[in-house]
Amino acid sequence: MRYVYGITSALLVGGTALALVTQSPVGAQVAQNEKSEIAKVVPRSGAPESFADLVEQLQPAVVNISTKQEVTLGVRLNPFAGTREPITQEQQGGGSGFLISADGYIVTNNHVISGGPRGEAVNQVTVTLTNQKEYKATIVGRDVASDLALLKIDATGLPFVKFADSSTARVGDWVVAIGNPLGLGSTVTAGIISAVQRNLGQGGAYDRYIQTDTAINRGNSGGPLFDLQGNVVGINNMLISPVGANIGVNFAIPADAAIPVINALRAGEKVERGYLGIGIAPVDEDLAAALGLPKDRGEFVQRVEDGGAAAKAGLKRGDVVTKVNGKDVTPQQTLSYIVANTKPGTRIPLEIVRDGKPMTLNAVVGTRPPEEQLAGTNFDPEEEQTLPDDPSGAADTTIQEALGLAVQPLTSDIARSIGVDATTKGLVIGAASANSDAGRKGLRRGDVILSANRTPVTTSDALAKIVSDAKKAGRDAVLLEILRRGGPSAFIAVRVKP
Repeated sequence: MRYVYGITSALLVGGTALALVTQSPVGAQVAQNEKSEIAKVVPRSGAPESFADLVEQLQPAVVNISTKQEVTLGVRLNPFAGTREPITQEQQGGGSGFLISADGYIVTNNHVISGGPRGEAVNQVTVTLTNQKEYKATIVGRDVASDLALLKIDATGLPFVKFADSSTARVGDWVVAIGNPLGLGSTVTAGIISAVQRNLGQGGAYDRYIQTDTAINRGNSGGPLFDLQGNVVGINNMLISPVGANIGVNFAIPADAAIPVINALRAGEKVERGYLGIGIAPVDEDLAAALGLPKDRGEFVQRVEDGGAAAKAGLKRGDVVTKVNGKDVTPQQTLSYIVANTKPGTRIPLEIVRDGKPMTLNAVVGTRPPEEQLAGTNFDPEEEQTLPDDPSGAADTTIQEALGLAVQPLTSDIARSIGVDATTKGLVIGAASANSDAGRKGLRRGDVILSANRTPVTTSDALAKIVSDAKKAGRDAVLLEILRRGGPSAFIAVRVKP
């Protein structure tokens, strides 16, 4: 290393001599890598001789996470009992995490403690400290959109670490990753920040990452990325590699993006994000040519949800949104990112181009629906789906426990995808338990519940109330009106679990 630096210094001196000969000797602009200028910004202590003292202090706060999950692979018919039984298999997984309090709160990635075909929460989480003590952990909360989760173990006096102000992170800063890659146990790697605010083109509120060349592999997920002050500047999340292992292109969730989510989960609150209710597409080269607009400036409105914030503001299909709340919409600063990070209820201007003419509309930002509801825009009735382990509300819990069904409001987009009239009102079944009366009677994903006990239902709350009222009246069944593609609606009496 000294040899390389020595050669570099000699080259720099030679380059400087050449510059003095060929450029004006008075008031000349110097090269960015002029030796005297570099000495000002890189003192001898800039690169530590060793990370050992730093690691010794931080390593006890980093934990190993292992998980177990019972996954339903399908169903089989029991010929003796005449019933359908689920086929299950135990899957194991895990990753890394870190303690943020002395009483056992642990931050990790949501995908570390998720399993099954629909990302359900795992059945069992075990946390192992560097002193080899093991604890059963409970899942305090998890957020799919940010890929963050908060765990809790029953212990006190634990070592913990604090978050950094990641907005001050700079390209070239030293960083250290501690985690449990490839099942090897606690492992330390070091590198630099390669980029900040990196957009990977995924859209949404959290498509901004710290990129680092610090070695990160499978099992590092959820572990901390430290700055040289020992603070967590990011949460290791993913890597890009053609071979599935580290090649120096790795990404961490910035601390500043994670802190509000973690605080909300710790307080038992739902994370709220802004939402306009539109489907969008980038203004690529072909679209720009067709519209006579600059490339990569703004986003094209493909779809406007009925009754949503965008529809109320007057936004139409075919509009191009160029600015949101004064911020340019670009591939690096997408419309989804700007809106999702705007507080619901905020009134914002939307600068658009309609039929070649600029216009300004004003919208009141709505609240982004749960991710599973948004997935309904691409609802596939043939896709296998199991009941969620953590229903999104009390009504959904009531319906799932009593009827063995997961339901969601029927939108015009879902209606079209399942082949029913787009004006149909009701609840679409997302999943039906094979062990429920509803499942045994043939109810399945994609069926629409039009009414319950002859009362129209369009929300989970409405169906849950009818189920509760039936129980209070001493009835052990409800009459559901079911609509299925290609046929008229039919009434089916479904038993209610007590």
